[in-house]
This record gives sequence, C-alpha cells and structure tokens, in this order.
Amino acid sequence: MYWTGLSPDEARESLANKDKSKKDKRMTLSKAVRSFVSDGANIGIGGFVNSRQPLALVHEIIRQGRKDLTLSFQSAGLAPELLAGAMALFPDRLHIRRLEFAYFAHEYAGISPMFRYLAENGMVAVEDWSNYNMSARFKAGAMGLPFLPVRSPLGSDIMKSNRSRTMECPFTGRTIGLIPASHPNVALIHVQEADMYGNCRIKGQTFTCPEIAMASQHTVITCEKLVEHEVVTAAPARTSIPFFAVDAVVEVPFGAFPAMCHDCYYFGQGHIAMLRQAAEEFRKGNKAGLESYYDKFILSAKDFDDYIGRIPYKELNLARQMESRSLELQKFVESC
Repeated sequence: MYWTGLSPDEARESLANKDKSKKDKRMTLSKAVRSFVSDGANIGIGGFVNSRQPLALVHEIIRQGRKDLTLSFQSAGLAPELLAGAMALFPDRLHIRRLEFAYFAHEYAGISPMFRYLAENGMVAVEDWSNYNMSARFKAGAMGLPFLPVRSPLGSDIMKSNRSRTMECPFTGRTIGLIPASHPNVALIHVQEADMYGNCRIKGQTFTCPEIAMASQHTVITCEKLVEHEVVTAAPARTSIPFFAVDAVVEVPFGAFPAMCHDCYYFGQGHIAMLRQAAEEFRKGNKAGLESYYDKFILSAKDFDDYIGRIPYKELNLARQMESRSLELQKFVESC
C-alpha cells in the first residue's frame, strides 16, 4: 500500500507532537501559504463544487508558485480549475502531479475544461472515487483509522481506478469494501466566521470540511469575518472546526468569490462563465483569453483584496443581493 500525503502512522505521530495550545493564529495570506504549503504537498481542498472554494489561498499559491502537488477533494470546481490553468500556462511556476477526487467540474456551468486538458494530454495521474468514498477517506483520517469498511464500491467498477480493496467480513461472511484514509499535508478551507484561535463556524452545509481539517497535518482557514472568541463560546455547538485542528486564520472578505458562500454571496455567474470560456478556448488552442485572465486577476494583483477591487462593485453587490434569497432576482439573472 502506498500513501499520498501522510501515512496513518505519520499522521498519528504528527498529531501527537502538534502544538494544540490556544494561541493567536492570525496571519497574512502570503505568510500562511509560505508557512504551510510546500512543494510536493498533498493539498486537501474544502468546500463542495463551487461553494466555499478557498480561492484566496489558491490565488496566493499561484503567485508564489509550487511544484509536484497532489490535490485531494470530494467535489470541487474553481479551486482545482485555477491551479490546473496555472499549470497549463506556467509549468515552471506551478505543477500538479496527481488528482484524487470524486468530481471536478462546475455543475450548472459544465465540465472543467482544464481537467479535460490535463487528463486528455496525460499530464496528471488521476485516482477516481465516488463522492461518498472520498468523504469516507477523510472521515477515516479524522478518526485516526487507516481505513473504513464501505459497501458502495462493490456496486460499480470504480474500484479498478483507485486503491480500495475487498475482504470477507469477519461477522457476516460477505464481501466488504475497504477504503484507505486520506491525510493531506495541508487543508485549505474557507468559512464564514472564525475567531483568532481558529474555531470556525460554518453556516449552511459543512460538506466534508471538518473531516478534511481533522485529517490533515496542517489546516489553513480563510474566513469572511473574524469574530470575538466570546461570540464562539456563547454558542459552542455552532463550532464546526475546533481550534486545535487549525494552524492559520486569515480574514478575507469575498475569499471564495466567484464561488458562492452561503449567507454571504451567491455565485458570480458572469465571472465563472468568463473564466470557463477562456479555459475552453485554451483547450481548443487559443491561449490569449486565459493568459489575459491570469494576468489581470491573479499575477498582476498584489493580493486578493487587489483582485476583488478589479471586479465591478455592481457584480459583487448583485451576488450579495442574490444570496439574500430574492427568488425574483435569481430568476431574472437566470433568464438573462
């Protein structure tokens, strides 16, 4: 058995030696990426498809450059798309070695052009899982177990494309599937609220973010808003990720945009369409649009605030208004 990221024994040793004290973990995006994202890292990506994607961190990784990365996620879109696009455009700056995932696309906006480009050209190793099984891999890691027994892989041929195994159940005598734990070197997760110590409050669905955080050697959090510790302790049941799983906290308003962030803003549909069209044109041989996108919104931006400043206020405000659950407004935008 081979492990990408930490082995279960390495993960247990790392957890035992980790500083679990309650200390101020606030830092800049630049320092967080420099401190916890290294060449050769297995990166666990939080969120689900294009909800709460850790895009501020992804922008910073692209600006700094990293090599030989493994990306592990349940379902994601914009975060791996931007990293894949950077690899395709600037292979000397960023390189992805391996993908371990269940779904890599944009849901309503269609399949990922950059995943197609990398996969069709044999540029990355791909390990395919179901959504449930990839979630269970993170769950096993969070529980400190080397594997979990599951039934679902037995109903398809997906086991041919990953490291899952089978065994005879010692209790029932029936065949049962086994999936290996996933222990990323670092988790990148965006949340709505966090305090200075790293206690995180996720509004709406948590997806697999708590499990990814607990399974990873290090966890970097970006949040829409830093809240006082007393706000967290006043309602402890609302804490989704505990402070001792977190290594860095960065306050980044609109830190997932143009992905959506529940209760904060809806999808930046126009921006996603623009990026996807540029990526699709790149896949077909025209590099100009994607090069222009990266130059304007990432490489020439000094930080994520600079990137947000380059997006028209009306576009950002519309995304906030749509997330206010105005069904009439959403129907109007979808009809345009």
